[in-house]
Amino acid sequence: MRVSQKLEYACRAMAQLAKRADGQTITRLDEIAQREDVSANFLVQILNDLRRADLVISKRGKLGGYLLGRKAEEISLYDIVNAVDPSVLGSSATTDGESGELIRQAWDNVGNTLNNALKNITLDTLLSQGNNTMFYI
Repeated sequence: MRVSQKLEYACRAMAQLAKRADGQTITRLDEIAQREDVSANFLVQILNDLRRADLVISKRGKLGGYLLGRKAEEISLYDIVNAVDPSVLGSSATTDGESGELIRQAWDNVGNTLNNALKNITLDTLLSQGNNTMFYI
């Protein structure tokens, strides 16, 4: 599966915000950009998309930055995808030709499976999986 750079950065930014998700800790744009090694100019555009979807809250000013718009366990990868790259969730198959309808149904089934999987992965579950990472030397 090919994930756009915009979607990858959005997920990484949301993971950074989820790590500090006490509802009060504001994370500055430049801190997220530095921790995730992404362009701050590109990241601000992505965070604006996430803000419009009510996934993040932005605070202006010298002490401004971003925090999650909801609890980490209430934000799924589906929500993030839908906010920044909804084309991933759609199907472009047509029903043309003799086999078109069958092929369209197959792709719709794949899409439904993907959507359900994305809905079941929350920021909270992502971060908890990261804590179980085993390092071998």
